[in-house]
Amino acid sequence: MTPFIILTIIIFLAALFGYVNVRFLKLPTTIGLMLITIVFSLAIFGISFYDDTLLDIEEYIITKLDFRTLLLDVMLSFLLFAGALHTNFEQLRVQRWPVIVFATLGVLASTFLVGTAVFYIIPLFGLQVSYIHCLLFGALISPTDPIAVLGILKQAGAPKKLETKIVGESLFNDGVGVVVFLTIFNIAASGGSEESTGFLHIMELFGAEVIGGISLGLAIGYITYLLMRSIDDYDTEVIITLATVMVGTALAQKLHFSAPLAMVTAGLLVGNDTVRQSTMSEMTETYVDKFWELIDILLNTVLFVLIGMEILVLTFDLEYIFAGLTAIPIVLICRYLSLLLPIEFFKNRLQFVPKTNLIMTWGGLRGGISIALCLGLTQDMERDLFLVMTYVIVIFSILVQGLTVGNLIKKTQNTQTVE
Repeated sequence: MTPFIILTIIIFLAALFGYVNVRFLKLPTTIGLMLITIVFSLAIFGISFYDDTLLDIEEYIITKLDFRTLLLDVMLSFLLFAGALHTNFEQLRVQRWPVIVFATLGVLASTFLVGTAVFYIIPLFGLQVSYIHCLLFGALISPTDPIAVLGILKQAGAPKKLETKIVGESLFNDGVGVVVFLTIFNIAASGGSEESTGFLHIMELFGAEVIGGISLGLAIGYITYLLMRSIDDYDTEVIITLATVMVGTALAQKLHFSAPLAMVTAGLLVGNDTVRQSTMSEMTETYVDKFWELIDILLNTVLFVLIGMEILVLTFDLEYIFAGLTAIPIVLICRYLSLLLPIEFFKNRLQFVPKTNLIMTWGGLRGGISIALCLGLTQDMERDLFLVMTYVIVIFSILVQGLTVGNLIKKTQNTQTVE
């Protein structure tokens, strides 16, 4: 089966499932696609007891596609640029300090809280996992997924101040989360050698990935701004933005910088109102926005179809499933605690909406990034266990939290209005 045929099958399924969702279920895209694809995969699994042809085809597609590389090295840059391009820059500028703290200290705090809690609770299921490997799980499950969050919040009617905090945190914390994950991964892979665990080495990795990524994004974004300002041709300017993402991602990977952070930074720079007014005509702005909205929808559709299909790689061990179910409240409680101090510190200065911590905890969805990071674990890092746990959390996050976060927002805001 050629790559073109594989891609054709995935796009066909994405179109079919998207149609079914819009025509019948009428759920938010990410939720509907994930639900339909999981049901589809389970149905194929059931049919395989009588005829395993469809199961063999789906398993072949999954094995031929490197989900981790496809998402982290390719799709994520496009999705984050598209998300950042349409983010309210002025609101983000006002909320920049809490967003930065949520995306850095919040991720670090959650990583250690989740890792420590899992380390002490996992033996209850007859499983023994080292502390460093539990921290790896904490690192991969702590970042909220901007891809999942963006689409759902648009339909949830969240106040702009709150939406900016959640979206801004999600755009940045995945890049930081990847750096934290890679740092702990290197320590675990080296067996905790002094060279890999030294403070200077960790700071060097963090600085190269984070600071380098943001600096590259600023440079790429500024060059894009200069190019677009010097012409007025909407089709060429659309192609320039596409080249920005592709060249920026390639450079970040070559220089070992964080490509996600680079693309978020470039997207925010190109998309802010001041730059738009000085570089884009009304027609150019319309075409650029529509192009990136289409890219966002297409890649989101493909991503959540692939997430649903990846369920076939799981090891269905009862202990693993129970561990995953137990991890759901652990992850939610740890996220609540990791946000507690920053929210208390900033809430009076920036007039946070009521129940900000509760909404950010429930609205902090997990998605493809956590699964992609987990797929990068080795077998001796408890890959099978953590993959099942991650999948259980992601499914709960998208289907349960995603479906109810809108009602939670409306309830908390209406209660405050009545008071």
